[in-house]
Amino acid sequence: MAAAAEGRKQQEARGVRKRKDPPSHGQTIAADEEEQRQPQRQQEEGRKRRRKPKTCFVYGNYKSYYSYRIDRNVKEDPRLALFKREWFEGKDCLDIGCNEGLITISIAKKFFCQSILGIDIDAGLVETAYWNLRKSARMKRGNCTSMEASRIQDSECVNSLNTNADPASNGKPSSSQTSLPVDELLKRVSFRHENFVGSLRECSEKYDTVLCLSVAKWVHLNWGDDGLINMFVKIWRLLRPGGILLLEAQPWSSYKRNQNVSATARAQFKSICLRPHNFRELLLDKVGFRSAEVITDSLSGTVVGFDRPVVMFCK
Repeated sequence: MAAAAEGRKQQEARGVRKRKDPPSHGQTIAADEEEQRQPQRQQEEGRKRRRKPKTCFVYGNYKSYYSYRIDRNVKEDPRLALFKREWFEGKDCLDIGCNEGLITISIAKKFFCQSILGIDIDAGLVETAYWNLRKSARMKRGNCTSMEASRIQDSECVNSLNTNADPASNGKPSSSQTSLPVDELLKRVSFRHENFVGSLRECSEKYDTVLCLSVAKWVHLNWGDDGLINMFVKIWRLLRPGGILLLEAQPWSSYKRNQNVSATARAQFKSICLRPHNFRELLLDKVGFRSAEVITDSLSGTVVGFDRPVVMFCK
């Protein structure tokens, strides 16, 4: 009997140890709050997974760059209003860092270049530039088609003008011609994927006008003072005697804003000795340009931060 009683006591003791105390009021509330937070956490984790990683344009190779540089109320890039026709008409031109090629194409159409080559370090932007060139040609062809009927009606007048045309013009645009014909546009404009800051070999004099618009900072932040000097020397070697460089340099404040775009930019920024205000002296006294002229100190029609000075350097 004593043994049986002792066994029952041991079983009761084990049962007491297995039973859990009921949760307190505070524990119940905490559990409810935890359950309520679960869906919110799942939603946040889902958003993080769906969120695309931020793209860093380490060479300034922004997509749709012109769309946020130019005021929406302005029809064309305000820099075009500063340029003179004689800088481009009948000339061989080079546009360094052409991005999507819009200003390259506009210069050809407006100023009748003999040829203009746009180069960019971003192969994707070069593809877009060619797409924009084809689009521009299609639009011009469409305008020509819509005017075909009136052209037929005025054919006698056109023939008369052709008869009286100056045979010595050699295809140059007349003073009344305002835009380059489609076929000529496709012949004269080209684009190439290239890192301009490279070897100085084979730099023959083959251009009359070189554009370097809002490019210097990105060369500077990626290749330092040496890269910038190499770029300026290469431009000088590519220009024919009497040729011009149109330089739009970014201010030092813009360098500061973009110094953390990459580890390379951070390192180069710390080592830069040449500042934008030194470029004029560098180009005239070291590189070899003979004169400089400020085209404008600021640009109207641009978004804040893009009203940069444009300077013309003559070889």
